[in-house]
Amino acid sequence: MDFGVVLQNDPPGARVVELARQAELLGFTHVWTFDSHLLWQEPYVVYSQILANTRKVTVGPMVTNPATRDWTVTASLFATLNEMFGNRTICGIGRGDSAVRVINGAPVTLKTLRESVEVIRALANGGTASYKGSELRFPWSRGSQLPIWMAAYGPKALALTGEVADGFILQLADPAITEWSIAAVRKAAADAGRDPESITVCVAAPAYVTDGTDAGLAHGRDQCRWFGGMVGNHVADIVARYGDQGLAVPKELSDYIAGREGYDYNSHGKAGNAHTDFVPDAVIDRFCLIGPVDAQVERLRELEALGVDQFAVYLQHDAKSETLQAYGDKVLPAVNVRGAAKL
Repeated sequence: MDFGVVLQNDPPGARVVELARQAELLGFTHVWTFDSHLLWQEPYVVYSQILANTRKVTVGPMVTNPATRDWTVTASLFATLNEMFGNRTICGIGRGDSAVRVINGAPVTLKTLRESVEVIRALANGGTASYKGSELRFPWSRGSQLPIWMAAYGPKALALTGEVADGFILQLADPAITEWSIAAVRKAAADAGRDPESITVCVAAPAYVTDGTDAGLAHGRDQCRWFGGMVGNHVADIVARYGDQGLAVPKELSDYIAGREGYDYNSHGKAGNAHTDFVPDAVIDRFCLIGPVDAQVERLRELEALGVDQFAVYLQHDAKSETLQAYGDKVLPAVNVRGAAKL
């Protein structure tokens, strides 16, 4: 299993670069960041510095969207980074959340998302794309390779992921929901004539390594409760679209938002914000990895058995460096056990 880390582009940008450097030294293969240009600093500027200060990690947004940047600009950003640093980028993309809602916009339609993926993929991989009535290409780009992974929760978005994406991003670590979501993506891929196993699966969620005490567990839950609020915000969109009766998603994903009262994007992705009080402990325990090392390893092995190829750790809490260190020293070696030198 690969391991990634998900960072916010909070200033100073140099600290984000340093956390990315630490992650690579500890065995992480991917560095992701939020992409929300008003709430945090511009990610692509930071990516350039991360790539310049590391050797192997792949970088990308979790996730960008087709609304706040022209699609050709997005493709050009990736193709440029790939030319400079040797195909070490990845494009996580979705319909849009904080980046568009803060400017009073709305997530794009799935039709628009599909079209944007086609344009970004073609241009960023050295091909031509039909865009706004013209056939376009980057005459300066040679050899760029950009995988595109799609973030999804609802049934139609999961189907689109299976039809067009190179990878699937699920932003929660509940095994039951993970199993259901992967099955939906793979079915859609098969129905579209694609190899279902060719789609890389990434589960992304906060991880907080505790000392095994009740007090440590309670603190870890409170540090990660924001995540249930963020997921609930996406789920509310699905409920609004499909209705809460006969909803075509697992009840584990939809039931807990009954007590939700709005969402404050000024506190998006931050520990300790009041608008996540509706999230019960049971949801945090299912959606996140909170507990001692052995408990985290057990969950990760369960996710791996379901077909998860990468676990990406959200580090939006008060133990960023400590979590990275615990994962590098204890969790990664326990999940990815090395073979013996002499047989």
